[in-house]
Formats: sequence, C-alpha cells, structure tokens
Amino acid sequence: MRIVVLSSGGKDSTLSLWWSMCQGWEVCAIVTVVVEGDDSWMFQIPATNITSLQAKSTGIDYHTISVSGESEVEVEQLLEGLRPLINSNSVDGLVSGALRSEYQRRRLDGICEELGIHSFSPLWHHDPEQHMRELIECGMEMKMVSVSSDGLGRQWLGRTIDDSNFEELLKLSKQYRFNIDGEGGEFETVILSGPHMDGNIVLECTESWSHDRGHLNIKSMHLSDR
Repeated sequence: MRIVVLSSGGKDSTLSLWWSMCQGWEVCAIVTVVVEGDDSWMFQIPATNITSLQAKSTGIDYHTISVSGESEVEVEQLLEGLRPLINSNSVDGLVSGALRSEYQRRRLDGICEELGIHSFSPLWHHDPEQHMRELIECGMEMKMVSVSSDGLGRQWLGRTIDDSNFEELLKLSKQYRFNIDGEGGEFETVILSGPHMDGNIVLECTESWSHDRGHLNIKSMHLSDR
C-alpha cells in the first residue's frame, strides 16, 4: 500500500502516520495544509510549519498545499493540490488523523473518491482518554501550541502533556467539561519527538495571549540528536 499522510504536525495526524508505518505501508509523502486566512473549517493553523522537520526526521518527502480557509473552497483547493502528487506517485490511499468531525471526514472521503484512492482514518471514534494515554505510552512528546478553553489557563500554553500532568489535565476536563483530546478545539498540539523520528525538535517561541486564549509563535526550530 502506497499512501500519503495528511499532517498538521499535531498529535492525531502524527499518530496516524506512526500507525501507517506500523502497517508496513510505504509513506510516499507527508502533506501539510497551509491556511492563508485567519481561520479554517478543516485544518489546524498554529505551528504547522513544524511538519517540515518531522518529515526530515523520518526521511519522508514533504509537501505543502496552500488553502484560503474559506469553507468548501479550501476543500477544492486541497483536492487540486493533491491531484498531481497522487498521480505522479501512484498513490493508493490518503491517511488522516480525523477523530470525530463528520464535516472533516466526509470531505476527505469525497476528495479520495474523486481521486480514485482509499481514505483511511485509523483513529476514528477512538475513546478520548485512551487515545491520549496511547500517545503518551508510545512515546509521543506533545506540546500545547494553543489553548482556548475554560480551565486551561496560560500555564498550559507551551506545556508538554505527559505522565506527570495528564491526570491534572483529565481532572480539569471533567471539571470544565472540555474534550480531553482537544477535539472541540480546546487546545492544539505539535509533536516534538516520537518512536518514528530520528532526533527531536527544539523550538524557540513567543506567546500571544488575549483574554482567555493564546497560541505560540515559532521563531526558530531545529532538529537535534536525542
């Protein structure tokens, strides 16, 4: 199976990449969607440029596709951006990190149908708590690059989710009723290291914070030896 992985550099798409590699599939490329606008119905915006180093650390080809962020228009832009890549590499399928968004998955399935390839969402409807525990257990280093939920104060921005603080995060999610896996947009993550990566990513960031939400701005990044 020759596949392309759609990745924002966050926890879900990165776990889907690792899952694909564990199947023994040939990953032809990691594709990141770059949103030119301030919002998107489909795609993560903060810190997605980290995927270039993630791809380098795995030795996988890396591509970006720019979209406007406008509903439905961005779907067509992704389709047309994928078409030459799929055709030139004889790709069999597209893998995404979709968890529970019917809006996202239906549109990705539609893109794949148009391109004549399979659509894979290996994390679809994973149990939220178990999903987060699996990420920690398999060695994914997850850094929060945005927070926008009651219960997640400024101290969580830039924090790494691991064994030392997951129970605290779980308690807050129950108290403030947000999704522990961030599926409702309560937080976004990037992966700095993992079992599939040769080395780990070091970031230099600044914070942008307004009222009860904020995000990290990556000023520089590099890949270092473990």
